[in-house]
Amino acid sequence: MVKERAGPNLRVEVEETQVDGSFSMMFLGHSISLGYRNHTNILMRISSMNSLDTDASVLMNAHYDSPVNSPGAGDCGSCVASLLELARLVVDSGWVPPQPVIFLFNGAEELFMLGSHGFMTKHKLKDTIGAFINVEASGTGGIDLVCQSGPGSWPSYVYSQAAVYPMAQSSAQDVFPVIPGDTDYRMFAEDYADIPGLDIIFLLGGYYYHTTFDTVDRIVPGSMQARGENLISVLKAFASSSRLKVASERKTLDVDANSDMVERAVFFDYLTWFMVFYPRRVAFVLHNIPAALFLCVPFFLYMMDPRTHPLLSFFWAFFKGVMHHFAGILLGVIVPVLFAVIRLFFAYPMSWFAHSYLAFLMFIPCSFFGLLIPRAISDRVSHFQGVSSKKIMKVEPSDEARFWGAFGFYAFATSAYFFAGLNGGFMTFVISISMLLGWIAFYLSVKSYGYNSIKSPMFYVIALVPCLLYSLYFGGILTLLLIEKTGMMGAIPPPYGFYLADVAVAAVIGIVTGLCLGPIIPICDRWLAKSSILKFLLHFTVVMLAVSSQFFPYSKDAPKRVVLQHTFISTGGNEITGSSYDLAVIDSNSMEFIFKHAPEVAKELHVGPSFSLGNAEASPQEAWMALFPISCVLTTNGRFPAKANNILERYSQFPLLQAHKPQTTFENGTRRVHLELSLGSLEEIWVTVLNITGPLSGWSFADGKPPAPELPPGGPPSYILRLSGNSDEKWNFWLEASSEEEVRVDVAVLDQRLDEETIHLKGLFPKWSDVIAYTSFLSTYLF
Repeated sequence: MVKERAGPNLRVEVEETQVDGSFSMMFLGHSISLGYRNHTNILMRISSMNSLDTDASVLMNAHYDSPVNSPGAGDCGSCVASLLELARLVVDSGWVPPQPVIFLFNGAEELFMLGSHGFMTKHKLKDTIGAFINVEASGTGGIDLVCQSGPGSWPSYVYSQAAVYPMAQSSAQDVFPVIPGDTDYRMFAEDYADIPGLDIIFLLGGYYYHTTFDTVDRIVPGSMQARGENLISVLKAFASSSRLKVASERKTLDVDANSDMVERAVFFDYLTWFMVFYPRRVAFVLHNIPAALFLCVPFFLYMMDPRTHPLLSFFWAFFKGVMHHFAGILLGVIVPVLFAVIRLFFAYPMSWFAHSYLAFLMFIPCSFFGLLIPRAISDRVSHFQGVSSKKIMKVEPSDEARFWGAFGFYAFATSAYFFAGLNGGFMTFVISISMLLGWIAFYLSVKSYGYNSIKSPMFYVIALVPCLLYSLYFGGILTLLLIEKTGMMGAIPPPYGFYLADVAVAAVIGIVTGLCLGPIIPICDRWLAKSSILKFLLHFTVVMLAVSSQFFPYSKDAPKRVVLQHTFISTGGNEITGSSYDLAVIDSNSMEFIFKHAPEVAKELHVGPSFSLGNAEASPQEAWMALFPISCVLTTNGRFPAKANNILERYSQFPLLQAHKPQTTFENGTRRVHLELSLGSLEEIWVTVLNITGPLSGWSFADGKPPAPELPPGGPPSYILRLSGNSDEKWNFWLEASSEEEVRVDVAVLDQRLDEETIHLKGLFPKWSDVIAYTSFLSTYLF
């Protein structure tokens, strides 16, 4: 349709390609190899009539596939819709792109970026890409954050200049590598090219991410519009930039002449109103000014009246001020964590999950209480000692020393962040500068209204309002993101797993409270650390802990995730030797919670009222091999017997691995086994995983090189291979062994079809749960 709407000054080319390939990669900390075939990419190229195929172009990428059982409206139907609307707008607006624009809709991102790998290794236009924007979703809307950018700072600079509603944090680049998961960004900018680009991701609405609830009605209103306005503006900026180069031209660029664009930069948006952007060389100066100022202030105070105190006493007072503030920040994290642990002695974990405001009401007051503890203790000690105010200045840090100690805390945190080689540090830098402005306002107000007037700290707080608003914006998004993701962060075995989610949320809210309220503590704590206020904070916390325990953790708007696998074990061919239901949860509430609140499920699985994880049969880790390496988070699971009555009626053939011609033996003693993998009559195969154990020295995948082996505790090294693509064709490949020792191959095939019994079981789960259900066929072979 877009092609038909194009005017005479535009050329619109549409191409559908089948991609195949094989490669190795690190994913979730595991080295695996992947082989794929017949995945579909759809490409649309919009250019002026006089453009050439070799012209530098801008790539807009989104994937149209979705994970098992998920409709994928947010991830990543919203991304595809945004790019289609973008293409329509380019055609209908009359704008002729100065450089070609390529829209790539790839079909296998959820299978570990296979579609983008196929494009980057096989397509004729891959070397013409001068910049790219990867559009992704980790939820159904909200903040559309630039989570990754590079190589260099040019992409983030273009975004900072062009975005209508800028949403970008350079600190996200520090956090993203440790978050489980990945995007197509790595294929374009890191693994198979060095194309400058942006990774833009919907962050919020994570309750529905990769669930059956990821439907169109869950898309956050306004999110698509804001994303679209940003994308069209940034696309035009990229297409018009003189720095847009093809691969061969990028290699010949003079690095020294463009050093500002080559090195990383520090950037952040302020409430999506505007962006602040500066190169790392500027950050070297700016981010170390507060620390330098902190070290100079004692000299300045000493020079003002050198007879009052020795120079070292000023440094000692400032050091005690730093430790005083550090103790408050630390207690602001420890106290809510302690309350979170105490609450779990009489309540279920995650009672705040479906009601995120409960987490804030529970943990902010007790975190604030923790921030005030050092001042309360200091005042009480001073009261009992009965010392004069003059004596206090010699023994305890004065209010001025407390301020400069807090200032030094944030100043040194900013410098440490920079010298650690990270890309953020702007948060503590903004706090430091804002505190300095607030101190000036406070100092001037003291001269006008006096030290004991409430107006003096009010002027200090007013000067900090822009900083506090930003801290609230930054910390609020971070906390909401964490709360939504606790439902899929993985289940650690008890007893630690029982506390993990609550402790993590309490700790992060404590840190965020420290960011938001920490800067006002040095000046305002003598008004806030009153016994009446401290008692109120404690009483309010206790009440909220009791109230929150009455709430149910889940709802249809915040579902509990459950993985249900119907497992069949075969010997190859048509013989089934075992059948079971393997059940796993991926948050802190275990299967005991499910069976208590879903008795129909317990009855169907023949689970009695005395069920506990301690006496239940656990699923062996190899049972979840079809999900590897995601299976590593399914550590709290159970196995329940299941019938295999009708399986032979549904499938005429099961997956089978066999030698299809005699093995080849080489002079050096290695032998090559030629294998053929048939996937039988399975119709909706998601992926096939092979776990190969033995003296493997080579194979016909990934340029003949096996990945780094998995080293299970107490077991031999094994090599993981994931295969996906058209299931009608057989996979023919070879394995090379370095000795006559047997090579063992475990095969797991994930089929999305369910039998009637499993569909019935899935339907028994309550509406507040989301069940990811599928069938897994396991078999083992020796060669």
